[in-house]
Amino acid sequence: MYPCHDLRVLDMARVVAGPIAGRILSDLGADVVKLEPPEGDVTRVWGQVRHGLSGFYTQQNAGKRNVCVDLRAPGGVALVKQLAASADIVIENFRAGVLDRLGLGYADLAAMNERLIMLSVSGFGHGGPESHRPAYAPMMQAETGLVRRQAEFDDVWPTDPMLSIADTYAGLHGTIGIFAALRARDQTGHGQHIDMAMFDAMVFTDDYAHHAVDNEPVVRLGGDVYETVIGPVLFAGQLRTVWNALKDVIADPAAGDVPIPDKARLRKQAVQDWARSFDNFDDLGAALDKAGLAFGVVKDQVDVVRSPTAQHRGSVATIDDNSGTGATRGVVQTPYRFSDAQSGVRGAAPHRGQHNREVLTEWTDLDQAAVDSLVAEGVLQTDEFA
Repeated sequence: MYPCHDLRVLDMARVVAGPIAGRILSDLGADVVKLEPPEGDVTRVWGQVRHGLSGFYTQQNAGKRNVCVDLRAPGGVALVKQLAASADIVIENFRAGVLDRLGLGYADLAAMNERLIMLSVSGFGHGGPESHRPAYAPMMQAETGLVRRQAEFDDVWPTDPMLSIADTYAGLHGTIGIFAALRARDQTGHGQHIDMAMFDAMVFTDDYAHHAVDNEPVVRLGGDVYETVIGPVLFAGQLRTVWNALKDVIADPAAGDVPIPDKARLRKQAVQDWARSFDNFDDLGAALDKAGLAFGVVKDQVDVVRSPTAQHRGSVATIDDNSGTGATRGVVQTPYRFSDAQSGVRGAAPHRGQHNREVLTEWTDLDQAAVDSLVAEGVLQTDEFA
């Protein structure tokens, strides 16, 4: 049994922040329909493209069905309303106010479906002083302090961390909000609107934020990276923790009355010299284990997805590549492993409009003739691969 097998989700979102919530719900069994415009999600050209489907788009949209609607065509908005009337959940990440102007905001849709739950992901939330701003993960990571803090501690010019942290956090917290709203709906019979700001998600999930709240200097946690016989390896913990664990096997270069900054510099160099002294990484690992220090090899992502743990956990799933040839491609699996339920990607990523007919006849009262009319009028469209 898939936990969300009885849910219908209309995924109107693009890129990551909304689509990741839809992908999670799909992997948990929901019928997720991606509503896409004729020009397509911008991520369709990110990564390796096979038969019109890129790696990035596939990662976020595998297992979903697809309906392609031109909202500019007469009847386009009305058609989306019909789909929403049959949905349990709508996911969107348009800039705040855009859907309201189209007549597709929460108030419009809830008037037709009082049980509807809508997740709206935006940069700064709805109704605030910056709600009008467009938002993408890199700029939100800059705006919420991560980029500056990392640069200051690494003593480098600020750069983007090459991970859509703000998008992912917002999508994950948005999914939690959806499940809470479903629980509330069980009790009240009514849905609700979830206003998820990437700003809020980043600030809450930042475990260093308490320093700013208390107006105190930031103390770096985590670990430092040292050069070893196999390359860079991260020793987990502050320098003080690492030194206390190794002080019985490394001579102290800063014994006596040494200023703290010099003491830290000298001891860190001593740890580096000790790490470099091992000709065999197994011996270094054994020494770190004996000292009670956790460590992590700084790995290339290719090695990660091919690692023994990834193989054991099934971290990469094989799905149909939707080319019609029976060929397959890999996609990273969602991390949910239940003792008494199923989860995981359940199908290929969809082409634009691939499921127009089947979704509309299942979710609405439109018959084939009505669907044919929508196609003829340009409301429904498909791409060349569908």
